[in-house]
Amino acid sequence: MDMAVGIIIGAAFTAIVTSLVGDLINPIISLFMGVIDFAGQYTLLGEGEYGSITEAEEAGAAVFAWGRFIMAVINFLIIAFVVFMLVKAVEKTKKAEEPAPEPAPAGPTQEELLADILAALKK
Repeated sequence: MDMAVGIIIGAAFTAIVTSLVGDLINPIISLFMGVIDFAGQYTLLGEGEYGSITEAEEAGAAVFAWGRFIMAVINFLIIAFVVFMLVKAVEKTKKAEEPAPEPAPAGPTQEELLADILAALKK
């Protein structure tokens, strides 16, 4: 059951991160790069002129879609960071719930052992 909940939450979270990157981070990067759509940036690997990456792909041209790749890396880093923080919080909660181990019973001191040996030798 826990795994099913995790998969559902993960899918919903992926949609949120995709929107975060596409709607908030992408426009900021585009502003600094001086282009309108950063995810639509590409390098044409061949001949021809196309207005967008979609037109080039529809025409069957080979494109190096580096803008999409960078957005996918940003998505991954955000998701990985959040998953890391969640796992860290769960481990901290588990550690807090564990009872403290009881101290080991104290054994005999060195003097008591020596006294026992001496008593045994005297017999």
